[in-house]
Amino acid sequence: MKSWKTAVAILAVLFASIALADDFKTNSGKEYKNATVTQVEADGIVIKTKGGISKLYFTELPKDVQERFHYDPAQAAAAQAAAVRQTQELNQFNSQQEELAKQQKAANAKQYQQGLEQQAKYNNVQSLTDQLSILQQQEQNLLVRVGQAEKRKEEAWRRWVDGRGGQYDTSAEGELPVLRGNLENVRDEKKRVKEELARAQRASR
Repeated sequence: MKSWKTAVAILAVLFASIALADDFKTNSGKEYKNATVTQVEADGIVIKTKGGISKLYFTELPKDVQERFHYDPAQAAAAQAAAVRQTQELNQFNSQQEELAKQQKAANAKQYQQGLEQQAKYNNVQSLTDQLSILQQQEQNLLVRVGQAEKRKEEAWRRWVDGRGGQYDTSAEGELPVLRGNLENVRDEKKRVKEELARAQRASR
């Protein structure tokens, strides 16, 4: 019962001290005139003056002021240690968040780069596929032209043998080596593109 009354009395004194304006002078001689105590903390008091808000630590205040606000050095040290620990934990948390953000940024950059590389591989496969399709069409066209030239050559030979064509027509015979050479070149290029396409398809998997 007595302890409860004592606590009430202390609170009453604190509230009265906080409510009334007062003058404070630090051990170093600095004065704060007509100051209102707005908050009492474990290690000091927060005051409000015309010049603004300031915190005065109990260690820089006279003994009577310390006793007036029930300064407890052990409690103040514990509060200060808790504040330091809280700051350290906050700094550690911020460092972890920065590291996570850094890792996420690196992962996003890597993923983006991989996407670009995959797109380049796909474009390469598509380009080679288009080339192969064009070469296959060129091969078919050349085969048709070779067949037509061989047919004209045979018909010219028969007319000449039968005596129906007059002078022997050598145009088809002269055209065939060129067509066959072009056909061979297209088939070589087609083989090269097919091999390159197979490598590109394996690399894109």
